[in-house]
Amino acid sequence: MIEFFLGGIAACGAGFFTNPLEVVKTRMQLQGELRARGTYVKSYRNVFHAFYTIGKVDGILALQKGLVPALYYQFLMNGTRLGTFQMCKNVGLVTDKNGDVIYWRSVVAGAFAGTVGAVVGSPMYLIKTHLQSQANMHIAVGHQHSHEGMIAGLKGIFKKHGVLGLWRGVNGAVPRVMMGSGAQLSTFTNAKVYVEKTKIFKQGSWLIPLTASFLSGIAVTMVMTPFDVVSTRLYNQGVDPSGKGSTYKGFFDCFWKILWKEGPLGFYKGWTASYFRLGPHTLLSLVFWDQTRAVYMIVQNKE
Repeated sequence: MIEFFLGGIAACGAGFFTNPLEVVKTRMQLQGELRARGTYVKSYRNVFHAFYTIGKVDGILALQKGLVPALYYQFLMNGTRLGTFQMCKNVGLVTDKNGDVIYWRSVVAGAFAGTVGAVVGSPMYLIKTHLQSQANMHIAVGHQHSHEGMIAGLKGIFKKHGVLGLWRGVNGAVPRVMMGSGAQLSTFTNAKVYVEKTKIFKQGSWLIPLTASFLSGIAVTMVMTPFDVVSTRLYNQGVDPSGKGSTYKGFFDCFWKILWKEGPLGFYKGWTASYFRLGPHTLLSLVFWDQTRAVYMIVQNKE
């Protein structure tokens, strides 16, 4: 269980600092939903303009909208994800007889860990997305939910649509996190081993996980952004009285509609925000994870 706890703590530390970028990313991904380029007004021209606009119109605190469910999500999803992946490593599922990492195994283990984490954290991601998309009518994008907060939102969804309503959108979260996690954890693990073998930095240096996580962040951004856009749309869409999505029937329906209405570039809306968010978040979460595990091992050895 300690692996799950350490992974969750590391992710929360990263999530606190990167949540404003998550707000910006969510708004940009919902902007111009199912509209062709040039047929809608851009409230957010780029990531920097989005920061300025949200701060000016909604207030500076709006850049931390959805922070509480975001931290719960980070702890639940990433705690489960990083903990599951570490357990796979501990029992030798990602290494050969000599202890060397086997790339394809690390990819599969990362994807599996991401899938488990996505399912566990889905309700928190749902309410986080709803709260982060809430905006002044002059800069509002996507469907606007009326939740007054995390608890009120979760209660309202449960009351109207039951337990399954809390997991609406998970079919978009699983491929999103599976692809991102597979790219992140496998790249980080292999990059860390490579950097250690080069002996550029001394053994145990914090610069080793720092360099490895930087490389991992680039991979995650490239692989994950299209799935992230689809996931955001599925989570944020309105629902009919039966609890079914009013805009998209599911992952593939959403994927096709974005491609048909917005073109291939529609999958990379908010790409710059994703890069600025995923890069630092990957960097911070993996460095925090690596360092918290190192501290834990030192304490264990002293005992």
